[in-house]
Amino acid sequence: MARTRVKVCGIRTEDALFAAADSGADAVGFMFVKTSPRYLPPEEAYGLMSLLPPLVSAVGVFADPTPDEFGDAEEVCPAHFTQLHGQENEKLVKACGPDVIKAVKFDPETIGRDLDRWGACDDVAAILVDGSSGGLGEVFDWARLASLVEACSKPIILAGGLNAGNVAAAIREVRPYGVDVSSGVERVRGEKDPALIEAFCDAVREADR
Repeated sequence: MARTRVKVCGIRTEDALFAAADSGADAVGFMFVKTSPRYLPPEEAYGLMSLLPPLVSAVGVFADPTPDEFGDAEEVCPAHFTQLHGQENEKLVKACGPDVIKAVKFDPETIGRDLDRWGACDDVAAILVDGSSGGLGEVFDWARLASLVEACSKPIILAGGLNAGNVAAAIREVRPYGVDVSSGVERVRGEKDPALIEAFCDAVREADR
């Protein structure tokens, strides 16, 4: 089994950034959704992005941006990947591409169609499956997703309620390309805890072993 990639989302401070990088995270997410408690202005995100060590990627996270809103943020903070966490259509995904991580909310009635839809989109690099519309820490039926992962043409990133205590079980059940954590490494909503980040990354590596 290939190792599971780790993304820590909602990074807002140097301490959290370095905790993620030092613990072996492959990517960090900067939240550009203004209604989120993890929102960070692109100017501040760029300052943090410039501190990332080599081979750790930055992900700019949006939800239903206009092309102008996306372009303005991208001009200030040109992240390596763009995560779209709203109800974006193919036209908007293409405008924000390439290298888009398209997030979908898990619904047993629609997840198969969602994976097919975004698997067919050239500008989508990976599909993130969440238990909510994002950042609420809601676990869903991993077994139902597991049956669909192998047939999907794009890498699957698992999100939704993951933490150091359950991520190993999630990895064993789903075998995703990567896992994404946000609220699961916070003791206070919106504030990352370096110790929880380290514990989460350690749990992922242990699951891989």
